[in-house]
Amino acid sequence: MPTQLEIIANKQRVEHLAKNEYNYGDLYGSSNTGALSDGDERGKGELNGQVGSKTDILERQSLVAKNIYNPSFGYDSNNPNALSDGDNKGKGENGGSVGGLIDINERIALVAKNIYNPGFGYDSNNPNALSDGDDKGKGENSGSVGGLIDINERITLLAKNTYNGGFEYSSVNPNAISDGDDKGRGENAGGNVGTNTDINERIVLKAKNKYGETKTYPDF
Repeated sequence: MPTQLEIIANKQRVEHLAKNEYNYGDLYGSSNTGALSDGDERGKGELNGQVGSKTDILERQSLVAKNIYNPSFGYDSNNPNALSDGDNKGKGENGGSVGGLIDINERIALVAKNIYNPGFGYDSNNPNALSDGDDKGKGENSGSVGGLIDINERITLLAKNTYNGGFEYSSVNPNAISDGDDKGRGENAGGNVGTNTDINERIVLKAKNKYGETKTYPDF
């Protein structure tokens, strides 16, 4: 005699079987209409070349209708819509032109603004690259380097500078030696080191010091 649980389980199986539209006489498989793309949303298996549900099939038909390309007008490197022929559809090379119409027109505008060209190339010999009295170029020209502003600034600084090729600042320049002024601190022939201020300060300190060469510390 079946138990209460077995009775309930059998009842549920019967209910599920009743709800299932597939049975031994109409199994769900690759040939079942519910598994094929026959114009409904149930199946997506291939049927006469169609694949997908009704929504899929209609969407593809809509996209195909919108697509201007087809087997007789394929999109490839020879298609006019892939070439730079004066429109913005394609950007492939065409007679030397590359890019859409906007690209081509932009290049033409930039070339028109550019003062340099194959006959007037910008290089180390171009007058606009040399320091020849303008501010265009800063390349060396007869020893000058920099724009006009740079050159004039250097001339101004050189005019203010007391040292030059004929009066170089070095260890023998009088302005680098302790010869009684405040310009230099290098040792002079008399053994003095420091500026005039340094030397005078030492003389004052020596005068105050009770020790000297004849009365040295600690021998006093």
